[in-house]
Amino acid sequence: MDEQQTQKKGTATHKAGFVNIVGNPNVGKSTLMNLLVGERISIATFKAQTTRHRIMGILNTPEMQICFSDTPGVLKPNYKLQEQMLHFSESALQDADVLLYVTDMVETPDKNADFLEKVRRMKVPVLVLVNKIDLGDQKALTQKVEEWHQVLPESEIIPISALHRFNVDVVLRRIQDLLPESPAYFDKDQWTDKPARFFVTEIIREKILLYYDKEVPYSVEVVVEQFKETERNIHINAVIYVERESQKGIIIGHQGVALKRVSTEARKSLERFFGKTIYLETFVKVDKDWRSSERAMKMYGYDLE
Repeated sequence: MDEQQTQKKGTATHKAGFVNIVGNPNVGKSTLMNLLVGERISIATFKAQTTRHRIMGILNTPEMQICFSDTPGVLKPNYKLQEQMLHFSESALQDADVLLYVTDMVETPDKNADFLEKVRRMKVPVLVLVNKIDLGDQKALTQKVEEWHQVLPESEIIPISALHRFNVDVVLRRIQDLLPESPAYFDKDQWTDKPARFFVTEIIREKILLYYDKEVPYSVEVVVEQFKETERNIHINAVIYVERESQKGIIIGHQGVALKRVSTEARKSLERFFGKTIYLETFVKVDKDWRSSERAMKMYGYDLE
């Protein structure tokens, strides 16, 4: 068999497709995505509304390529940023080969009924993943599964615990079964569609979500103004934008202590992520009411048009 015939045979048996992860805020979508891909791609904290973009993570094996997309939690928008976040989530319903709808033992199926109706009308396979099953007993789980069967009768329901990695391998095998035969969409050494600068902003924003309270973390956007990489190190200048002067003072803290802590922890995470020495400088600026601004949505990469 010549090389061309071998390639054709390989293409015929290779599977590839887009597996999009949707659901309400704080049900464990990002934790699940990181487990499925095997890379720490999405921010996963204890706070809701952590993910703001659609973030792709690509799992490659010789026989398949799965292009996972993590999406923002579905919510009723109160300002322009949340409108764009909902748009990202709804766009994931349009280009999926397999849809993972993630819920948990706490929420009820009547939450965000409009979005669920769109899921119900989908023609592609839908896997409803009931996460955090360690929070309930067998009776509660049986009841929860029955509730979801009533709402999405055509879907397949799989109980999981992303935190304890329970049944994640089952989900992965089921996805592989459902994927269409196709050549790879991306190079086999590629593991995301996002540039390096994107992960710098996400890691800095993660530290802000962890170390600040109330509304302040949700009023923050991070922009990388300089990213200079050499063989051994990376020099990064990043600006943390807030909506109010008072928030700027909170981010910086007394004598700059709070900002220094964020920068130090972000630098450590960035060094683990890139495997290089990181020189990180952070600055704080005010962009008044940016979350409600069309201009800011475009400038910060939230505009889909």
